[in-house]
Amino acid sequence: METAHRFPLGATTTLAELEDDPHPRLALLRAAEPVSWLPALGGWLVTRRDLALRVMRDATGFTVDDPRFSTAQVVGPSMLSLEGAEHTRHRAPFTDPFRARDVQDRFAGFVEGEAARLVEAVRPRGGAELRREVAGPLAVAVVAESLGLVDADAKAVLSWYDAIVSAVSDITAGRPGNPAGAAAFEELRGSVEATVAAKVDASLLVAAAERLKVPEVVANAAVLMFGGIETTEGMIANAVLHLLADPGQLALLRADPGLVDAAIEESLRLEPAAAVVDRYATADVPIGGAEVRRGDLVVVSLAGANRDPEVFEDPDRFDLRRTNSRLQLAFAHGPHFCLGAHLARLETRVCLLTLLNRLPGLRLDDASPAAPTGLLFRKPPALHVRWDTPGS
Repeated sequence: METAHRFPLGATTTLAELEDDPHPRLALLRAAEPVSWLPALGGWLVTRRDLALRVMRDATGFTVDDPRFSTAQVVGPSMLSLEGAEHTRHRAPFTDPFRARDVQDRFAGFVEGEAARLVEAVRPRGGAELRREVAGPLAVAVVAESLGLVDADAKAVLSWYDAIVSAVSDITAGRPGNPAGAAAFEELRGSVEATVAAKVDASLLVAAAERLKVPEVVANAAVLMFGGIETTEGMIANAVLHLLADPGQLALLRADPGLVDAAIEESLRLEPAAAVVDRYATADVPIGGAEVRRGDLVVVSLAGANRDPEVFEDPDRFDLRRTNSRLQLAFAHGPHFCLGAHLARLETRVCLLTLLNRLPGLRLDDASPAAPTGLLFRKPPALHVRWDTPGS
C-alpha cells in the first residue's frame, strides 16, 4: 500500500509514542490526517470525533466480527466480537443487572462497604500505592460479586484478569499472545462451569446459562471480567491522578462534592482507560480523506476523539466546570457501548468520595511521579500518595 507519501505523520508515528505520551501526536494527526495509515499498527487510525462516531455507529460497514480481533483470539466469540443478531443474543442475558437503576439497587451497598474497607486498611500508614491497593482490589471484588463465581476469590480473579489482559495487549501490539492468557482462561472456564453446575442462587452466570451455551457464558464472563477490572481500575486511578495533580480543581470538588460526577466525566474525557477500539472494514469506503479498503483494520482512537477541539474547548485542560464533558466517548458508542458503564461510574464515584472523606490532606507523593501509559489501556503504572495522620 503506497501510503507513506499521503500520510507522512502516520508513517512516522511509533508504538512507543502511542504508549507513552500519545496526545501531542494525536493532535497533529487529528488536524492533518484525521484518518491516517499507521504502519506501526498495520491499520488506519481515526482521531476526529465525528469520524470516530461514524465508524462505531456503523456495525455493517465496520465490524468486530473478524478472526483478527484480539479479544476473540484469547476468549473466543462473545458480545465483544460479534455483530447483529448474534451480538444481541450474547449480550441480552447480561443487560438487566447493569442498567442504571439496577446497578444502584444491587451494587451500591457492596461498593460502599468494600471501598471503606480498603481505605481503612491503609489509612493508619499515611501513604499507599492506590492503584494496586485500592482501585484494583475494588474493581476485582465488584466483578467477583457480580459474576458470583464459586471457588474463586478476588485474588484468583485478579490473576486470571492479569494474564488475559496481557495476552490481549500483546496481540493488539502485533506480538504473539502471552501463553499465560490461555491458561488463565482455562481456569476461568472451570470456575464458570462449576458455578453453572451448582446452580448458585442469584448468579448472573447461572441465569445466562438458561439462554446461552456454557462455552458462550464462559467467553462473556471473561469479557465482563476483562472490562470490569481493567477499565474500572484505570478510571479510578486516572481520576485520582487528575484531581491530585490539579490543586485548583481538587479544591472545587472539596468545596462542592456534588461535582464528583463532573470530575469523573472530565477525567474520562481527558484520559479514557481504554484508549482505542478496533474495527475491520467490510467494504471499500472513503472516510476522512482516506480510501479504506475491505478487510483493513480501522482503529478508533477514543483518546484522540475526546480531545477534539471542534467539540471541547481547550481540550488538554482538566476542567470540572466544562459543560459538555459527557460528550466523551470513553465507553465507545453504538451497538458495542460498554455494558458496565453505570457500574464503573458508581465504583469511581464511591471510591473518590471515600478517599477524600477518609484520608485528610490526600496528595501525590512527590518522590513518585505518575503518568498514564499504555497503547490499549491507559493508567499510571503506580499511583503513590500520602495523607495526614494523627501526629504527622
